[in-house]
Amino acid sequence: MKFKHYNLSIKDEIKNFAKQLFYSLFDDVCHKKGAHLKDSFINILEVLQIDNAENIWKDYQESFCNIREQLDLDAQIFEKTDPACKSLLEVYLAYPGFHAIAIYRLSHKLYKMQIPILPRIMSEYAHSLTGTDIHPGATIGESFFIDHATGIVIGETTIIKNNVKIYQGVTLGGLQVKKELASVKRHPTIENNVTIYANATILGGNVSIGADSIIGANVCVTESVPQGSIVTYKSEYKITTRKSYAK
Repeated sequence: MKFKHYNLSIKDEIKNFAKQLFYSLFDDVCHKKGAHLKDSFINILEVLQIDNAENIWKDYQESFCNIREQLDLDAQIFEKTDPACKSLLEVYLAYPGFHAIAIYRLSHKLYKMQIPILPRIMSEYAHSLTGTDIHPGATIGESFFIDHATGIVIGETTIIKNNVKIYQGVTLGGLQVKKELASVKRHPTIENNVTIYANATILGGNVSIGADSIIGANVCVTESVPQGSIVTYKSEYKITTRKSYAK
């Protein structure tokens, strides 16, 4: 039996490229330096059999300063929102949610440029590091905040507008998983200034969470929520005293 050859080891080079690009974004890449990044990028595209690598790199590089500006806005929201945060430097160095957003913004640009495979591998690199799974096709606005990061899933056709805050375990997903829905909006829209607390699940491409709303922890939402709403899950539990301590 003859098998088709796949150069799967390119995953390692893409992960290293994404890591170095993240570092360079805060150092020299906006000043058109980073020749090593260009060489790596072109090699990756050649292995993936993507033509016109030089021009693709040039177009991609033109976006780096804008991406850096977006990330600085994201970092500022981390510093302002999290009471445990002591400085912007701490956000850049120690916050997995910020790291996930950074790789998302870098991969999203490639997605918009219709570069196949590469943005998905970059997003999976971030997923493996941070526990946050953001599809590069998602549309995310300015000043985005992810706290704790772990367990977050944001689907391909999700739209997140400005000043949105989400916490660990949040899923922005689809109601159905069918191949024929590939070109359909399957994931929700989150309007400006929404906060979504831990382990909330919001499903469906026709679902919109209105601006200035709060989605409480453990809520499952499958229909649109009006502007300025507070959605909570009420659970009933009972606390009793163990007999050994009641004496």
